[in-house]
Amino acid sequence: MEAQAVNTPGAAAVSPRPDIPSTAAARPRPRKTLGRPLAVLLRVCSLLLFFALWWGVSLLNAHVLKVFNPVLLPAPHAVLQAGIKMAASGELLRHITASLSRVLWGFGIAAVLGVVVGTALGRSRVLEHLVEPTLEMLRPIPPLAFLPMMVLWFGIGESSKVAFIAYAAFFPVFTTTVEGIKYVDPVLIRAASSLGATERQIFWHVVLPAATPNIITGLRLAFGLSFFVIVAAEFIAADSGLGYLINDARTFFLVANMLLGAAVIGIIGVLANVLLRKLEGRLLRWRAESRGQS
Repeated sequence: MEAQAVNTPGAAAVSPRPDIPSTAAARPRPRKTLGRPLAVLLRVCSLLLFFALWWGVSLLNAHVLKVFNPVLLPAPHAVLQAGIKMAASGELLRHITASLSRVLWGFGIAAVLGVVVGTALGRSRVLEHLVEPTLEMLRPIPPLAFLPMMVLWFGIGESSKVAFIAYAAFFPVFTTTVEGIKYVDPVLIRAASSLGATERQIFWHVVLPAATPNIITGLRLAFGLSFFVIVAAEFIAADSGLGYLINDARTFFLVANMLLGAAVIGIIGVLANVLLRKLEGRLLRWRAESRGQS
């Protein structure tokens, strides 16, 4: 079309200006795909760079800069030695098991409630106007504000911690589920209707698959938030768990143990995120081409 316009009279009046990029040139390029070995190598380098930076800052502070007491920033190998010692005694496994049990119970309750309530509100205008204002009023309140009340209502045992995690993790799942259900592409629904699909078939085969990416995103956010609040809960009333480990180490000034507890939480979070992304990839194979291989 552009070549034809140049060869016809008056083409100069309609030909594109040289300083304005054409539509094809302005179109964003797809992300360059990296091979799996290169992607793994980059991720390993990122972690090695982090630990090297940590080790370097620790040595500089201890021997050159001396900004604060070297005990406050132990090197990575000191944290690793503390981890090996606690793992050999079985104490580390006891704390991990206690925290994981609480998180899985609270996260599971929040996931079920968030998906069910979010789906119901996304499908019903009546429920949306009836329930959503209350939930939207509660959602901005920091979960930590309810922690003392949870202890008063459910006691200092496991129930208060599970309820606290469930409350905190509910809102990410609920919000993303509602958004996913409400904003399914109407073209997909009209296409299914034109093919004679019933309302139930449209929900199970169109709406729910289209909303699944949002739901899984909410689950990933909720799992990370679960560990955030379990640490706070175990600060107050617990005799085991990673939050208790960090708080107990603070009392006895064992900085390596404090960093060990934080590192274990980070590792568990990474593993959980990998599992959820694997689940997402299995459920949403049709998205693989649009996301690219990274």
